[in-house]
Amino acid sequence: MERYVTVLGESVAEYTEKRSRFIATVRHCETEADALAFIDEMKSKYWDARHNVYAYSVGGHGRFSDDGEPHGTAGKPVYDVITGDGITNLAVVVTRYFGGVLLGTGGLVRAYSKATKDAMLSAQKAEMIPCTLFSTVCEYTDHNKLLNIIETAGGVIENTEFTDKVKIEYSLRDGDCEVYLKKLSESFSARLTAEEIGQKTSGFPIN
Repeated sequence: MERYVTVLGESVAEYTEKRSRFIATVRHCETEADALAFIDEMKSKYWDARHNVYAYSVGGHGRFSDDGEPHGTAGKPVYDVITGDGITNLAVVVTRYFGGVLLGTGGLVRAYSKATKDAMLSAQKAEMIPCTLFSTVCEYTDHNKLLNIIETAGGVIENTEFTDKVKIEYSLRDGDCEVYLKKLSESFSARLTAEEIGQKTSGFPIN
């Protein structure tokens, strides 16, 4: 697993140029199948629009479409915006409702780029970092202290089960694990342990 920067969730921005409405929708996608499903979803949502231009970049692979706009005036500018800052694993659909006035080649490039930039600016960015998943079982009296140690180490709580004891599943950045495990052992005199249960990539907000 490698580190990379992406967007979290979905972001929407709208831009109007000479009565044409440009609605840009940005969404995080884990796979190319996710991206294609998102594009189909937007085409269904905005079925009455003149154009649903799209671009996506997932796992080092990308595609874009002008969806009927003049070649090179829509899909490529959108793709250039979303990949310009090294951001990946996302897709964008820019929907255009034609306003009756032709924008020309330069106008189309500017409008599609502007709408995409606005949506990207409002999107929450995150660095996706390889993490190790742990599980720790503790007494109720140790719960708050354990939470504090996990959070101080930069850990993210993934799941908590309350039965006769408390079972916490959490993730830690790989580079933080050694220090955390030492702190856990020292703080509880080796009474508590952290069982490694898997690996995942977690998003850490950067804006």
